Amino acid sequence: MKTIKYTGLWALATLAAVAPLTAQVPDRSGPPKLGPPPQLSLPAIQERELANGLRVVLMEKHQVPVVQIGLVVMAGSAMDPRGKVGLATMTADMMDEGAGSRDALELADAIDYLGARLSVGAGNHTSVISLYTPLSKLDDALPIMADVALRPSFPAEELERKRKSRLTTLLQWHDEPSAVASVAFNNAIYGDRHPYGTSSIGDEAAIRSLSVADLTEFHGGYFHPNNAVLIVVGDVTADQILPKLQQAFGAWPRGRFSSPSWPDVKQVDRREVLLVDKPGAAQSEIRIGRVGVERKTEDYYALQVMNTILGGSFTSRLNQNLREDKGYTYGAGSYFSFRVMPGPFTASSAVQTDATDKALQEFFREFDAILEPIPEDELTRGKNYLAFRYPGRFQTVAQIAGQLDDLFVYDLPSDYFNQYVDRILAVTQQDVQRVARKYLDPEKVLIIVVGDREKIESGIRALNLGRVRLLSIEDVLGKKPVVEGS
Repeated sequence: MKTIKYTGLWALATLAAVAPLTAQVPDRSGPPKLGPPPQLSLPAIQERELANGLRVVLMEKHQVPVVQIGLVVMAGSAMDPRGKVGLATMTADMMDEGAGSRDALELADAIDYLGARLSVGAGNHTSVISLYTPLSKLDDALPIMADVALRPSFPAEELERKRKSRLTTLLQWHDEPSAVASVAFNNAIYGDRHPYGTSSIGDEAAIRSLSVADLTEFHGGYFHPNNAVLIVVGDVTADQILPKLQQAFGAWPRGRFSSPSWPDVKQVDRREVLLVDKPGAAQSEIRIGRVGVERKTEDYYALQVMNTILGGSFTSRLNQNLREDKGYTYGAGSYFSFRVMPGPFTASSAVQTDATDKALQEFFREFDAILEPIPEDELTRGKNYLAFRYPGRFQTVAQIAGQLDDLFVYDLPSDYFNQYVDRILAVTQQDVQRVARKYLDPEKVLIIVVGDREKIESGIRALNLGRVRLLSIEDVLGKKPVVEGS
């Protein structure tokens, strides 16, 4: 019988058995050490101008044959006239419901056929028409975008459909404590004469009053090339895209537009509780805050780090306290809403009804603690959280275009993106403590609680947080609108 030798296999088996004994044992006594944050290095931002003065901001991205184009117009809900709150957002909602020679269905079919996406939306200070298209379909998609941006028809029957939809939303809000809390908070902070204090969709009276003439006037009053910018990101060069943009938007005439004036924002000067009764509510919606700061503040980076530690991440102090340690909620957090004018600082959570007073105590415990020096390791974690996540905002052409919008809206420097990580990492303990003490004052905040008054009022009053004002949902939202067919 022939003997078969397994020398090679035996050697391999022997090595496999010995390897675990000689390999380096990983250190599991703590988390692995982080390397340096990834560096963000974006292509150059190019600026051009069409014959009519329309600015074009271009960033070339040639990895995938797609293009994202956004027309950003400085016209948002902050420009709504008195008594016509919701006009800007309704105008934006209606722009793709008929434009040029196409009605709503024809527009949708034309865009779908090209494999493109077209959307229109309005924020506080801007309206944005966005087009995402394969490069091969750009020549067909761009004229459709131009029709929507420059030649909307605002059909009356579509306006009635949108009107009914908004009234239905208002009706639904009466049963949504989160919506009630948000509306009550903004109104309490800013009042109903400031654009940040009202709902961007309007109240019942405003919604019912909007007409085709109102939409046409708003569009004609603000949609001008000298009040806008085109943001282009994708697989094109300036020489390729500019003639196409000139053909689509070059004949758009310049115009005159009024610069609105807004009332001064007054800071909260005392602590006060607004308790909105929602009988039978299983949870209490909590909003705590005050007037924050505008986007162009020099304290932006320090505020980002400070708020990340306080309530801006899953491992933040607020979430660890109220969710992980106490089990009062599924989540708690805080944020600064950076806008053209000072937006609000807001801390919020939805907590178990029987833990409402205890949750409020923990909020204020963390507000007091954030005013003290931050431990070095916690500061490092907060900065790393922001620094390591930042490049993820630039993964798609749509994300990049959205970031470029901010450069225009807030007039940020062209090197802002590539400098962001370094500036976050440069924030010190002293910076964090300084901005916490400057912008957070636990004695001067408004506290909104929407919940079952019968079960939570006595506990809230016992905390002695300040004067308690009692409100109904109708005090916040008005009477329930009557919607035909609902």
